[in-house]
Amino acid sequence: MSRVTAVLRDVSVTAIVAGFLSALINFAGPFLIVLEATRAAGLDEAQTASWVWALSIGNGVCSIVLSLFTRIPVIVAWSTPGAALLIASLGGFSFAEAVGAFLVASVAAAVAGYTGWFGWLLSKVPGPMLQALLAGILLPFVVTAAGAFASAPVIAGCIVVTFFLGKRFFDRFAVLAALAAGLIATWATGSFQEVAPSLTLGGPVFTMPVFTPAALISVALPLFIVTMASQNAPGLALLHSQGYQPNDRLLVGTISTVSAILAPFGAHGINLGAITAAVAIGPECHPDRTKRYISGLSGGLAYLLVGSFGGVLVAGFQAIPTETVSVVAAVALLGAALTALTGAMSGNTRTGLAAITTLAVTMSGVVILSVGSAFWGLIAGAAVYLVLTPAREASGRAKTRQEADVTA
Repeated sequence: MSRVTAVLRDVSVTAIVAGFLSALINFAGPFLIVLEATRAAGLDEAQTASWVWALSIGNGVCSIVLSLFTRIPVIVAWSTPGAALLIASLGGFSFAEAVGAFLVASVAAAVAGYTGWFGWLLSKVPGPMLQALLAGILLPFVVTAAGAFASAPVIAGCIVVTFFLGKRFFDRFAVLAALAAGLIATWATGSFQEVAPSLTLGGPVFTMPVFTPAALISVALPLFIVTMASQNAPGLALLHSQGYQPNDRLLVGTISTVSAILAPFGAHGINLGAITAAVAIGPECHPDRTKRYISGLSGGLAYLLVGSFGGVLVAGFQAIPTETVSVVAAVALLGAALTALTGAMSGNTRTGLAAITTLAVTMSGVVILSVGSAFWGLIAGAAVYLVLTPAREASGRAKTRQEADVTA
């Protein structure tokens, strides 16, 4: 009972809104990519509903359980880059083969998480590079939101003005006020979209996985890479940037295991959130870092509701116009983007050049071999960092490894 009381004592309106906003951004924006992926797979209505159910339930359960257990805001999301990848790669495979690929990719991610390989690899990447990776992912959302002033100037203007007035006079509630102003402006201008809600409740439909070499190479391998590099890596970097010390084995391993369990029901991949997490774990959520985990509970509950009631709530999210969602997301991401940029520009010339390379490539949005820019940003930054490594330092490392081998 004391634990329940402690959680209730930590509840705040801003944390609840931050968690809800993270789910809203997912369903009003990247969710459309997931729906397009289901169409590319040729799914019927029941299978599509199962895909949405599996992703929503997986996100909700992981967010709530891990946030409660770790007392840090664990925001779980589906793999948006993975869904974008599937649009182009699922056409030549049956859904059973796709499910087999989903399962293998999730199991591989779980192994990388539980064994610590993924965390070990990230620990070898200089901090400024990881911050640059995060900045490269966040900044395009902030920059592109400016386009809303051309298509919906009243809505965008109300959100931005309210946000900065809020930062001046009631900092803690600035994002909440911006969201409220955006919804009011959207209603006042008659901009809510007409979306016919589906009355089909979300529910599981089991598909027996089929494993084929072609699907494993064309779907599972790139899905594993983009999920780890474009979602889990920035997700961990984001938590570190806010002063948390996440257990990468626990988080990545557990989330990937749940993803594997839900794969036969359509879940192509769930992982740590990056964009959606950034709006829910910063000071705007709560000034006390130890109480921000409530946003993970709030976001998780929103996912569970959508997973349970399916089409009606999804339609409600999608009725909000893109301009409203993008501008609210942009102002909510400003703090996280500033923190990431500040971290990226710290350090010496070598790490600075590696970081700016990572930032540039990540922001470019380039896709090579069906793998997104976040992965190539890390590769490019790492290459610059290694090339600029002084010869003396490199030879010293080699000598240390040789001595260790002799001792062994």
